[in-house]
Amino acid sequence: MLSCRPLIGQLLGRQFQRHASRSAAVKLLDQRYVELTPSSDARPLKFPSVWLRDNCQCSECFHGATRARKSHWERGPLHAKAQAVSYDEQRQQLVINWQDAHNSSYDLEWLRQRDFSAEARQRYLNDVYRPSAQLWGKTQFGEVTREFRYGDVIAQDAVLCAWLEALAVQGFALLREAPDDVQVARRLAERIGYIKRTTYGDVFEVKSKPNAGNYAYLMTPLPMHTDMPYYEYKAGINILHTLVQSDSPGGANTMTDGFFVAQRMREEHPKYFELLRSVPVNWYDIGHDGDAGKPFHSLWRAPVICLDVDGQVVRINQNATKRDSRFTVPLEQVVEWYEAYDKFLQLVHDESVQFKTRGGDVFVFNNLRMLHGRTAYEDSPKNKRHLVGAYVDWDIIYSKLRTLKFPNAKD
Repeated sequence: MLSCRPLIGQLLGRQFQRHASRSAAVKLLDQRYVELTPSSDARPLKFPSVWLRDNCQCSECFHGATRARKSHWERGPLHAKAQAVSYDEQRQQLVINWQDAHNSSYDLEWLRQRDFSAEARQRYLNDVYRPSAQLWGKTQFGEVTREFRYGDVIAQDAVLCAWLEALAVQGFALLREAPDDVQVARRLAERIGYIKRTTYGDVFEVKSKPNAGNYAYLMTPLPMHTDMPYYEYKAGINILHTLVQSDSPGGANTMTDGFFVAQRMREEHPKYFELLRSVPVNWYDIGHDGDAGKPFHSLWRAPVICLDVDGQVVRINQNATKRDSRFTVPLEQVVEWYEAYDKFLQLVHDESVQFKTRGGDVFVFNNLRMLHGRTAYEDSPKNKRHLVGAYVDWDIIYSKLRTLKFPNAKD
């Protein structure tokens, strides 16, 4: 994994910094591919001709100031044919003369960073697209716990980068020594980028309330859940600042790595995994909260386990208090789904950890991944548990992480 120092010179590994020798060779293969061998002992780099034409970097095809391709909607590059290919040793550039009299040149380093080999593609996905998640169970909790000082995150970009990377990799982190200030959660969100505004406002308070409109505002046990499964664009991270912790025995945080549980389901109970991956559930939230008590009726239909285009788990939906009694699936799927769901919840319970924050702690976690809850507690006239929270979307977090790691990136 890349560290949080500026790394644009290491975008795809130090091995790409070697220089080509004068024995570079280039050839055109059946008008479909161009193969470049930078030196006699180097692995050939092979690129589709259509991709090369589509990504010509000349001023006629590419607008450098906006880092944007100049797209001509009438025709794409599919039928563009290369007439001749060569290699400019002095400039270390691949040169292509196209049949329509257009000429293109590509820097060798630029090509290496876009190599189509499986190794290079995976390296880009891990280092630039997003860091790989480190899955963990109950027994690994102590090993994966990362702690940072609030003041360091606010003041030092290197610490901010390390904190965001911990959220991306381990899924959670603890900040210590935050001030007794209701603006802490907001400042952290704005340190990253932009706060996510929801029906509960941009910053929300978690404390017991009379006539509570949300289950979290009761003093009863809060079951393991993810926030806002009823949102299509679900909040990415949850920032929870403990202003006042309960003096009662309760009020402890509970947490489980949902991606780890999903992986166990995939390996140990594949039939159940498939049901939780494919059967949609109706998640909803109806009530009054936020600004001036405006009414809301949020609804999103999605399975418990959500996968991305690569088949990796990217989102867990689980909130028993927000699972609709309307189950809009065929009748014959219902009983089997409940069996799978029961096994999922059993594993969530088996892998859960418990810890109790204290005043000045900020517990931050990946809301797409971590199931979290709370044990019951009791307020008293002199001690009322009080947390302040905020959300930030992962698009904003990953963007910030990349600008910290690759401050000189051009494209």
